[in-house]
Amino acid sequence: MLNTINRVSKLFGIRYPVVQGGMVWCSGWRLAAAVSNAGGLGLLGSGSMSIDVLREHIGKCKSATGKPFGVNVPLMHPEIEAVMHLLVEEGVKIVFTSAGNPKTWTGFLKDRGITVAHVVSSSKFAVKSEEAGVDAVVAEGFEAGGHNGREETTTLCLIPAVRKTVSLPLLAAGGIGTGEALLAVQALGAEGVQIGTRFALTRESSAHEAFKQLCLNLQEGDTKLLLKKLSPTRLVKGDFMAAVEAAEARGASVEELQALLGRGRSQKGIFEGDLKEGEPEIGQVASLFRQQQSVEEVMRDIIDAYRRKHADLFGEEK
Repeated sequence: MLNTINRVSKLFGIRYPVVQGGMVWCSGWRLAAAVSNAGGLGLLGSGSMSIDVLREHIGKCKSATGKPFGVNVPLMHPEIEAVMHLLVEEGVKIVFTSAGNPKTWTGFLKDRGITVAHVVSSSKFAVKSEEAGVDAVVAEGFEAGGHNGREETTTLCLIPAVRKTVSLPLLAAGGIGTGEALLAVQALGAEGVQIGTRFALTRESSAHEAFKQLCLNLQEGDTKLLLKKLSPTRLVKGDFMAAVEAAEARGASVEELQALLGRGRSQKGIFEGDLKEGEPEIGQVASLFRQQQSVEEVMRDIIDAYRRKHADLFGEEK
């Protein structure tokens, strides 16, 4: 059966070792609170929030759940110092950091009693995270949506490699959206999962309905990792992806790609639902899902599927 008492669930004080990704334009207080109330760990996505908006979402999340929740902080956030001080001021207990050097802020957070997890895309950076003093590592394969590591290592290859190199509690991310996937990565050495795409498409996600419906109708191969000269990003097929592919095919420079990307593209695509001019980002696993669900339904599906598959494989009573 699902072992709910492992290092991940103990570390975060949650029932199930399932963490919701802190995705830009998707992970507001409604989504984070719903995941926490359903037994997982909800995360606010600070990457698309100003300081005042983040403060508002922390306050609303506190009101909506008495369960643990956290904040995801990309270390490239333009107001990173103000974000970190706000988290301390607001009494946030769990922070997931990504897209930067964990040494920069881990000590500051831990000295103030905050539990820190860091997202990595390679064994090399997992080791650096452990050396920096983080409490857990999230190893994310290149199947994931949004920004990715340059290594392009798949989750099934990344998890056992990271497990060999660090002793910390390990969560798997990238291409995970089902109970069967949770069981698979546990077999490879992970103790929990971080799920982005499937939660991004729930009713509680703050993503635009047009974006959700686009992603709920994707087929295999309808996303692609591009923009590798800037920051590798998994994009959905469409006008913007075609423009990026054409630019990269003719050898566009970093400056030309930056000009094409412009400002606010992901906000347009994900939050505002402009599927022509915007930058829709989602993980490969989106092609497995066709129906929009609530967070509670998603969590129930994941846990029930895990238990059924575990029983099938090990001859247990369902």
